[in-house]
This record gives sequence, structure tokens and C-alpha cells, in this order.
Amino acid sequence: MNGAPDTTAAAPEKGSSFGWILRPVFGIGLAVIAILAAADGKWYFVAFLGVGSIAAVREWHRIFLGKATGWLFSISALAIAGALVAQNLIAWHQPMQLNERALPWVILGIGALLDVGLFRKRDALWHGFGPLYVGVPPLSLLVLREPDHGFLFVLAVFIAVWATDTGALVAGKLIGGPKLWPRMSPNKTWAGAFGGALSAIACIAVMFMILGRNIALGALFGLAMSAVAQLGDLFESWIKRRVGRKNSGSLIPGHGGVLDRIDSILFVAPLVTFAVVGLGFNPLGGP
Repeated sequence: MNGAPDTTAAAPEKGSSFGWILRPVFGIGLAVIAILAAADGKWYFVAFLGVGSIAAVREWHRIFLGKATGWLFSISALAIAGALVAQNLIAWHQPMQLNERALPWVILGIGALLDVGLFRKRDALWHGFGPLYVGVPPLSLLVLREPDHGFLFVLAVFIAVWATDTGALVAGKLIGGPKLWPRMSPNKTWAGAFGGALSAIACIAVMFMILGRNIALGALFGLAMSAVAQLGDLFESWIKRRVGRKNSGSLIPGHGGVLDRIDSILFVAPLVTFAVVGLGFNPLGGP
């Protein structure tokens, strides 16, 4: 998500005076769809993640090429879609074998290698990075949503990222002040960074309180996710500055491109999944 500390909303479409309306309307609408899809956990969630990630990887290739990507995009899209479908088919037929668990990740890796090997031009490695950068996070969310872990972890990721986005925008607008990293992203401020972090801390702490979990642990969990979310936002800002782009696209009214909307979650989802699934960290299992 475009959440970390960006103090300005994505520019509205030229000639439109409704950007301030479109941003919250589409933001809330997408949030509702995301939560409902995650609550289902199976094919609706796969479809939601697949549509978003395929649109995002198209933008990824276009920001480097500056034009339609054709077969390059097709390889990435097929790799991401294949990985998501494979993961969902495997996840709900437990117990899983190690080779089954690895298959979706292998599919993504093959897509990345094909992009690099067949393109063989400038920025080939960046094009090959696309299926991994965009494909690993939705695949991670599917792993996180498996029966052994469940909806609440996915919901916590969404809430932390959205809270960071909103808190950063509000604090940056109201307070302003020194820039966070002008060379990387000239619109982000320290006030936005702290506002986003405090918002995520508060929201996740409230979530843990409602669930009867350890509130202090929830606050720390929210802080960690907010920090990673802001790094994700800074990374995409750096990429856009590198290629001379303000937005990754214009698909979502009031927000810009899909990558502009999901940049933070692209960092948060894999790390939370690794902590929960790989390391066994389970803050929601506390007292």
C-alpha cells in the first residue's frame, strides 16, 4: 500500500476535481473486497490476489520499458497465476509434502528466469525480479491464510498497512516539517513516518484487545509491520525516481497505479509469513 509516510495523495486524473473523493471511496471499496476475499480464504482470495498482482506486474514491466510488454508480461502473469493456483490446490489438502510445498515457489522462480533469459537486454535483471517482487507477497498471503494459521493474521497485515497509510497521510498533511529522505521520496516527512507508525500501533493494539490477546505484544507487532511497510513504500519510490515516474500507473482513481497502492504490503506480507510460518512466531496465540 502507499502507506508509509507519503504526505500527498496520488495525483488525480488530469482535469478531475474529485481526487479527494475518489481516493477514500476507492480505498474503502478495495479494503472491503480484500477483507471479504480473505475471509473466504480459497478461490475468491486467489482471484482477488491474482487480479491485483497481475495488474501490478504489468505496471512493473511498463515502468522499465515505457510501453506495452507483450510476451514479457505474459510470462510473469502466467508464473504468478500458476503459483497462486498451485498453492491453493495444495494448501487445503493437508498434510503437505515438502515437494508440494515448494512447487508454487519453483513456478515463480521459473518465470523470473525466463524473463531474464529471454529478454537479454538492459534492465533484464529488473524484469526478472518482477515476478518475485510482485508474486512472492500474494503467495505469502495464501500461505499465511492456510487452515493452520488463518484469517486473523492476514487481517492484521491489512490493518497495519492501511493504518500506516492513513496515519502517514494525515500526520504529513497536518504537521509537515522535515523531509524523511528527500533524495528517495521528496514528499515524505518524519511527521508522516511517526504518524503512520503510531496509527498502526494503536490499531493492532485495539485488535489484540478485542481478541483478548496481549496488548503490548500487539503494539510491538503493529510497530514492526509499520516499519517494514514504510520501507516497502520507500523502495517503490526509489524505483520510480530511478526510471523517472511519479506513479506506476493510473488504474485506480485517486491512487495511481496498483503498485502505488500495494507497495507496502509487498514487503510486509513475506516477512510476516516467514515469522509466523517459518519461525513459529504466534502473537495471536498469546494470553
